[in-house]
Parts: sequence; C-alpha cells; structure tokens
Amino acid sequence: MAGYNSEKDKKLKEWKCEETGLLISIHKYDKAEEKVQIGPRVLKKKDGTDRNPTKAGRLSIEDIMWLYDIIDEVKDELSALVGPE
Repeated sequence: MAGYNSEKDKKLKEWKCEETGLLISIHKYDKAEEKVQIGPRVLKKKDGTDRNPTKAGRLSIEDIMWLYDIIDEVKDELSALVGPE
C-alpha cells in the first residue's frame, strides 16, 4: 500500500475565525469522499504576521459560537460537493 501523497490532498473550501485563528476546511483526498477538517489554528505574532499552524486543541466558547454561525454554510458546501447518496 502506498503512503500519503500530498499532491492527491486537495483543500476545496476554507473558513477562518479571525478572533481565534481556528480554521475549518473541506478536503478531498484522491477519489475519497469530501470531509470537513477542524483545525489547525493559525495565531498572529506580535508583528501581525501568521505563526506556524498548531493543532486546534480544545475549542473555546468563541470558537463554538463562530462554528455555530457558519455551520449551515459548511453543511451546504459539503452537501453540494458530496451529492445525494
């Protein structure tokens, strides 16, 4: 069995919470079904540039409220990509 191939991993859509740096995205690997990924988290340095991505870790109330606000959009995007079963 072949290993992971980054060229087959495609990010189809991404949302970023500006307040907490949390990323939500839709990915597709090769011919597999599209899936939602929670994380990573990209925080800002003091100079305003992005730090290296880190694991999302535990979600704060700000993360949950933001996710709640965008979840219908994420669901609609994913549904459009996956299609009917």
